[in-house]
Amino acid sequence: MTILHPLPHTRTPTVLLPTAAAAAKYVARELDKLIRSRNAAGKPTVLGLATGSTPVGLYRELIRLHKEEGLDFSRVVTFNLDEYFPMPKEDPHSYFRWMHETLFNHINIPWNNIHIPDGTLSPEETDSFCADYERKIKAAGGIDVQILGIGRTGHIGFNEPGSPRNSRTRMVTLDSITRRDAASSFFGEENVPNQALTMGVASILDARRIFLMAFGEHKAQIVYKAVEQPPTEAISASFLQEHPDATVVLDSAAAAELTAIKRPWEVGACEWTPELVRKAVVNLALTVKKGLQKLNDDDFRDYHLYELLREKGPAQRIGEVIFHDRMATIQPYPAGRGPLSTSSGPPMQKPILVFSPHPDDDVISMGGTIIRLVEQGHKVHVAYMTSGNIAVFDYDARRFVDFVDEFLASFGSPADQSSAGTVKERVYRFLDGKKPGQPDSDDVLKVKALIRATEARAAALACGIPPEQLEFMNLRFYRTGTVAKDPIHPKDIEDIVSLLERLQPHQIYVAGELSDPHGTHRTCAEAVFAAVRLMRKKEEQITGSSPKDSSSHPSSVISHPFDVWLYKGAWEEWEPHEIEMAVPVTPEVLERKKQAIFRHQSQKDKAMFPGGTDRREFWQRAEDRNLHTARTYDALGLPEYYALEAFVKWKDG
Repeated sequence: MTILHPLPHTRTPTVLLPTAAAAAKYVARELDKLIRSRNAAGKPTVLGLATGSTPVGLYRELIRLHKEEGLDFSRVVTFNLDEYFPMPKEDPHSYFRWMHETLFNHINIPWNNIHIPDGTLSPEETDSFCADYERKIKAAGGIDVQILGIGRTGHIGFNEPGSPRNSRTRMVTLDSITRRDAASSFFGEENVPNQALTMGVASILDARRIFLMAFGEHKAQIVYKAVEQPPTEAISASFLQEHPDATVVLDSAAAAELTAIKRPWEVGACEWTPELVRKAVVNLALTVKKGLQKLNDDDFRDYHLYELLREKGPAQRIGEVIFHDRMATIQPYPAGRGPLSTSSGPPMQKPILVFSPHPDDDVISMGGTIIRLVEQGHKVHVAYMTSGNIAVFDYDARRFVDFVDEFLASFGSPADQSSAGTVKERVYRFLDGKKPGQPDSDDVLKVKALIRATEARAAALACGIPPEQLEFMNLRFYRTGTVAKDPIHPKDIEDIVSLLERLQPHQIYVAGELSDPHGTHRTCAEAVFAAVRLMRKKEEQITGSSPKDSSSHPSSVISHPFDVWLYKGAWEEWEPHEIEMAVPVTPEVLERKKQAIFRHQSQKDKAMFPGGTDRREFWQRAEDRNLHTARTYDALGLPEYYALEAFVKWKDG
C-alpha cells in the first residue's frame, strides 16, 4: 500500500490523492482497519459523521466493504455533526433521512447506536437537547474518528465564521453563503432554513482522530486559507491545526491553491519536468507583467526560481521554449482543415462528438469552437447526457403547459384537446399544492425536460447543427427528480459505448469542470472516461497493442483512435499553463455563441442553480472568460486575439 506523505508548508497534515474516489477509498480503508481491530477486541467504534456531497463516496465505499468484504458495523456508534432547524425527520432535506438513505439502511448498524441532532424540537427544548448530546458523546467514550467536510466559508459542521474555539453543540444561525450553497437542494434560497443544530468546534476537536475531506476547484481557496494561514474564528476549519491527529484529504482540484502544488519551487527542491517548467515560467511572466521572451535572469532570481535558472537557463532560452510551447496551443482548426476551409491543405469532413452534461453546457463552454467546427465543414454531434429538468422554474412549466393547451385548442383535434387539458389539470393541481423544496411530480419533470430539450435544439441550430445530429441520452443516474443523484449506472456506460461505436468520432469533447456544485459534470465525465477505457481495451484486443501505439497500425484497424478534449467555462476556466488547445473566437463568432446561450430561455436572466457566489448569467461568465483567456495570451507576448476557448487533452491515469 502506498504511504501518503503530508504536503509541505501546511499547518494541518494534508495528503493529496488524484481523485475524489481515491480519497474516499483511502479514508474508508482507515475506518475499516479501526472498526475491525476494535471489533476483534470486543470494543465499540465511535464515529462522528458528516453529510453533504463530500462524504457520499466514502459512505458508498463503506457499504461495499460491508456487503463484499464483511465489515461489521454492529458495534459502531455514530454521532452526526448537524441538522437543519426546524426540520421534520421525514423531510427530503433532513439529514436524518439523508443519513439513513445514504448509509444506515445499507449496513448492519443498530438503530439505537445512531445519534443525529433533532430538528423537530421546539425552540425551548434545544438547549437541553444540545447539552444531552454532549453527555451522550462522553458516555460513549468520545469520538474515535470524526469525518468532516468544509464549507466555502470554512465552516466545519455548521460552525459559521465567528464560531469560538470553545463552542459546543448548540443552535446557530446560518451564514448567507452557506444558505446560498444549499439553495439548489431546497429549490431556492428562500426555502433554506435560517438555523441549524450543530456540534461545536470544541466538540469536534475532542475526537481522537479527524479526517477533513474536500474535493473540487470550488474548495481550493478555502482549503488554502484553512491549512496554510493561522487559526482564526473566521474559518472554523483552521482550528484543526491545533489537533494532534487531524488529516486533510484532498483531490487534485481542491489542492490547487496550496503552495506545494501551485508554487512548489517555494517550498523545496523540484524535479523540473516540462509541465512544471511551463507552470513556473507562465506564472512568473504574469507576475512580473512581461512577455515570455522578455524575462531576464533577475526575474527568475527574485521569485525563487534560481534552481530553474541554473538547470535550464539562461532566462532568454527558457522563455523562448515556453513561448513556442504556448504558441503551439493556438489552433484555428481544432479538428484539422475541413472541406469548407479556405486555407491550403487536404480537406476532410470529420465526425465530432460533444458531450454536454446539461442541455446548455455545450454552448456555454465551447459554443465558439462548435461554430468554427461547423463552419469548417465537420459534422458535429452533441450528446446531451441529462435532461436538466430540475433546473427549470415552476412558472416556466406552467407557461409551456398553458401554451400547449392553447395551441391544441386552436389547431388540435377534440381528442388532442382533451388529453392536453388533462395533463394541464394534473400539472396545475400539483404546482398549486407544491410545498417549498418538494420534488416535482413525473408530469412536471417531463414538461421541464421537454422545455430543456427544445431549448437545446434551438441553441444547436444557432450554431449550425441540425436536430438529427443531437442525442438526448437521459442517463439513468440523473433520474431522481432531486439534486442528489444516484451513482453512475452500468447501462449508462453501455449507452455511451454504443454511441461511440455508432458515430466513430474523430474527436470527443467532455466537460472537465469538477466545480459543478451538484456533481453532475463530474459523474458525466467519469461515465465517458469509463466508456473510453472500454473502447480502448477493445482496440488493444483487436490490435494487440495500446491505442497509444496506433500510428504503427493501419487506421482501418484502429476503430476508435479519437482524442478526448476537456472543456470548462460554466464555473471555472483552465489555467494558462494547463491549456493544450486554444481556439480563436472572433467578435462575430462570440456574438453567435451568446445568441445560442440565449436560446436556453429557462436559464436566462436567472438560473435555478447559478452555483457558488458568482451571480452573473452564464453568457456573461462565458464571454468574460473567453476574453480573459485572450488577454492572458496577449500578456504572455503571444498573438493577440479577440477571445479564446481553452481545452486540455484527457490523459488516463
